[in-house]
Amino acid sequence: MTIKVENIRIRYIVGDFRNKGITDYILKKLKGEQVSRAKEFWAVDGVSFELYKGDFLGIIGNNGAGKSTLLKAISGVMPPTQGSVTVNGNIAALLELGTGFDGDLTVRENTFLRGALMGYTREFMKETYDDIIAFAELEDFQDMSFMQLSSGMKARLGFSIACLVRPEILILDEVLSVGDGEFREKSEKRMAEIIADGAITLFVSHSLGQVRKLCNKVLWLEKGKQKAFGATAEVCDMYEQAMKKKKKGA
Repeated sequence: MTIKVENIRIRYIVGDFRNKGITDYILKKLKGEQVSRAKEFWAVDGVSFELYKGDFLGIIGNNGAGKSTLLKAISGVMPPTQGSVTVNGNIAALLELGTGFDGDLTVRENTFLRGALMGYTREFMKETYDDIIAFAELEDFQDMSFMQLSSGMKARLGFSIACLVRPEILILDEVLSVGDGEFREKSEKRMAEIIADGAITLFVSHSLGQVRKLCNKVLWLEKGKQKAFGATAEVCDMYEQAMKKKKKGA
């Protein structure tokens, strides 16, 4: 199990397509009206690192730093504009609440659907189903439609499916910040078991305490660029010092 990210850059195009819509854009062009030029925005700009069996990477940085975009590239949702991502191992990714679920289907149906999307057999999901529902604390909601669940319930179900099917690579985007303290504690315990099993885990969080507790490596992003990558204590200390300087200068 390995992940190798080599100097990846991910570009978004912003401008009239985003602000006006493509129809308005074309009409303006046909009428000969002034149209603002689309602009390039590099959400991720020159990021490189490698992870191996048992690594738990915490990805930190302010909002807009490119953390979620990077995870999408590693999970295969969004190909990089430049550079390369090489992944060796099956991935379970929980990037956003509701991703991979059908709002009209029940909790039970969605659990099997999500498992199928992750490549697991129906027989395996039948064996694991009760454990998933129990961990997510949704025993009384199995026949409720997914759209009726609260955001916390959705997060618990997604986390439970991702973590209880024993992935080789687990990708989580702010998932452990959702739910009450008891569920977060249970989630962290499960994460420790995943580490012990040797899975590679990537985890975005705004909680440095959680990152220090769970991760052995940290990637610090700022405005899409890689500020630091290395041992948890070293990078977290650098990040905290930088944040303190910003507050003093504010």
